[in-house]
Amino acid sequence: MKIYDLLILGAGPAGITAAVYSARKKMDALVISEDIGGQTAWSGDIENYTGYQFITGPELTSKFQEHMKAFGIKVNTFEKATDIKKQDDGLIKTKTDKGEYLSKTLIVATGKRSRPLGVEGENEFKNKGVTYCATCDGPLFKNKVVAIVGGGNSGLEATLQMMKICPKVYLIDVAESLKADAVMVEKAKSASNVEIWSNSKVKKVSGDKFVKHIEVQRQGKTHKLDVEGVFVEIGLEPNSEFAGILDKNEAGEIKVDCHNRTNVEAIFAAGDVTDVPEKQIIIACGEGSKACLSASKYLATH
Repeated sequence: MKIYDLLILGAGPAGITAAVYSARKKMDALVISEDIGGQTAWSGDIENYTGYQFITGPELTSKFQEHMKAFGIKVNTFEKATDIKKQDDGLIKTKTDKGEYLSKTLIVATGKRSRPLGVEGENEFKNKGVTYCATCDGPLFKNKVVAIVGGGNSGLEATLQMMKICPKVYLIDVAESLKADAVMVEKAKSASNVEIWSNSKVKKVSGDKFVKHIEVQRQGKTHKLDVEGVFVEIGLEPNSEFAGILDKNEAGEIKVDCHNRTNVEAIFAAGDVTDVPEKQIIIACGEGSKACLSASKYLATH
């Protein structure tokens, strides 16, 4: 079996940046990922990525992909890591749903996924009105009444997207006040077609072939809202289940030090899958570069 200098799990901002740095360091590396871009590919308008006053998530993902192609980086897509182990000989064995790989170092940059509501009808109507990506699926709901669940930045971003094409948008949040950036909150509050439901919780999704209603509990009363789309934006969970040998915090995020080292020698982690406090594209990129530099230094001394 071929032994790589470096195996990178994930091709979001952290994984892609790590891959670019690995190419510059002339490391024999392979990227394995379920997709290209990660959460960036789902993002809408991006106005805080240095060098771009404005760019969409899909456009930035395309730029990332072009950068990797320019370096001839090997990428296996639509492949999911299922287990990692450190062998007695010091090599790292990574198992995926398609095969096994050996490497001298490993960077886990598998990011996060959308957290489900966990309510009746959610799974039944997934992709039948229930969605987790306004950027991906928003256009399908043009001229329809929709509900956005979640009052953070992702929820408000979805609201601002959908209020441009929908006659009515319900913004539902369990908290007393919206936690998103003030500028987005003000835009939503000033929109005539956005109705904000604070201190509210979705209890059920229902319909026939597609979503027709949601039941929302507020102040002890249950309300039935007629909607044809439900965008779930209540946060994210780290894709870290396969990394059983790595220490994690209560949220399931992989613990790293300032050099992106995990508790297992030669295994590094970067981006949103880690316990780094802020989850931003530009931070993930920086963490990816640090992780690769740390892996390179490790190879030079072992």
